[in-house]
Amino acid sequence: MQESLICDFTNPKCLKWHSVDDEVMGGVSESRFHRGDDGAGVFEGVLSTRNSGGFASARTFLEKRDFSGFEGIRLLVKGDGRDYSFRIRNDDRYDGIVYRSDFQTVEGVWQEVDLPFNAFTASFRGRVIEDAAPLDLASIVQIGVLISKEQTGAFRLEMKSIRAYSRMEDALKA
Repeated sequence: MQESLICDFTNPKCLKWHSVDDEVMGGVSESRFHRGDDGAGVFEGVLSTRNSGGFASARTFLEKRDFSGFEGIRLLVKGDGRDYSFRIRNDDRYDGIVYRSDFQTVEGVWQEVDLPFNAFTASFRGRVIEDAAPLDLASIVQIGVLISKEQTGAFRLEMKSIRAYSRMEDALKA
């Protein structure tokens, strides 16, 4: 396997995440992204479905944006047993089509999660977009994480690293 580090949270540039929560549509969920005492990135907050809400997210812009030749995203995470969504945007827009891949965490356990690019689904405001353009690996502009409905209450997801990965034989062909 070949990997390319996207973020390990020791780099201050990896800490420029901003929250986009359901308050943009009247909800009351709230989140924040910060560096924990152990050096991991921490996405935490409180999810609520009050006022038709139900999502909390954080995202960041990437400096390196071309991941052609890579197979997917590899996360090293410790969660709270909830489901999260890793999200990719091919543009710098605030709203629009996002490519998502969901993953489940095990409470209190560090785990490596592989999210193959071919398993990401295009969506817009939670709805799958069947006829969307495919994910453009040469232009990954934003990445982020999201937690949504049916998982109300306090949440916490820690991330030690985010990497792009590929099989070694594929990397040698590139």
